Amino acid sequence: MESVSGGEGPLADAVEVLLRAQPHLEVLRDGDCVVARTRLGRERRVVVAGHLDTVPLSDPPNLPTRLVDGELWGRGTVDMKAGIAVMLALAVDLGCPGAEPSSDLTWVFYDQEEVEAVRNGLGRLASHRPDLLMGDFAIVGEPSDAGIEGGCNGTMRVDVRTRGVAAHSARAWAGVNAIHLAAPVLERLAAYTPREVEVEGLVYRESLGAVGIRGGVAGNVIPDSCVVTVNYRFAPSRSVEEAEAHLRELFEGFDVVVTDGAGGARPGLDAPLAAAFADSVLAVTGGAPRPKYGWTDVARFAELGIPAVNFAPGDPLLAHKDDERVPVAQLALCRDALRAWLLASPGGGALRAGAPAVG
Repeated sequence: MESVSGGEGPLADAVEVLLRAQPHLEVLRDGDCVVARTRLGRERRVVVAGHLDTVPLSDPPNLPTRLVDGELWGRGTVDMKAGIAVMLALAVDLGCPGAEPSSDLTWVFYDQEEVEAVRNGLGRLASHRPDLLMGDFAIVGEPSDAGIEGGCNGTMRVDVRTRGVAAHSARAWAGVNAIHLAAPVLERLAAYTPREVEVEGLVYRESLGAVGIRGGVAGNVIPDSCVVTVNYRFAPSRSVEEAEAHLRELFEGFDVVVTDGAGGARPGLDAPLAAAFADSVLAVTGGAPRPKYGWTDVARFAELGIPAVNFAPGDPLLAHKDDERVPVAQLALCRDALRAWLLASPGGGALRAGAPAVG
């Protein structure tokens, strides 16, 4: 089902219908967010969250999804409908007689993650229904190639603006070309060397680049305005304020306007539940913990004081690409790893660590 950001409604409807048919789940709907919870009276609650939306389709469209040699090809297969499929399979399964998890579970399917942070459905819940997100540990179903990816980089977008003087292009000397004035901005970006920063044992790789440029009103007019849009992905050791200061220093002499920004999250793998989950995943999938270079909603859980990690099928390097694809076998591998951990007896201590139970 197509579910480009802002058009998740039909998919959210289908998810809601499926979950409401499960007698062991309490289901709530908030816009195009669907939340399902068990009420088993456990001492701990684990939250598993994933976004329903995808980036826009390619040209030609990479839908409908197709199965080719054991791989699912199509928009969203990696980011992150493979993770959604694992979540749905386990939401239906866990909580039934004979498959009762050792923690209560909250499943969150939310909208508009692939756009500006202000539109994010999980952010909306965190703002006006934080009780729906409360738990002792959270797993975000972002693609992680069946391993744990700890924390995430922060992200910031800025518009770097230049101002010129409009004129007829036949008399260019009468004006000042704002697009030409943007050349130093591009030169600074081309010469920039991103940092690699170690945070709590994981090395986060930063990135900085132009993601858009606009200027000009007609083919015979010297443009009086130009805007270069820059995206900065920064290590979780740097705050949003520090990231903004860094960009303003880099583009000194230019008008810099922040259009979007969200802080990162430290790995948090020293939290008892996170460490236990990482050990369990390593034993099943062989995936050792790695850093998450992109921004994910583990940062929102971190703001709520809830330890969180990224875990799901799919190679993150294929996210958003026109040839997005994921091996079916990896969906089963992640399902089995997550199921085994959620069913594990709390008597071993892993699921008894952490804060008092919530919800």
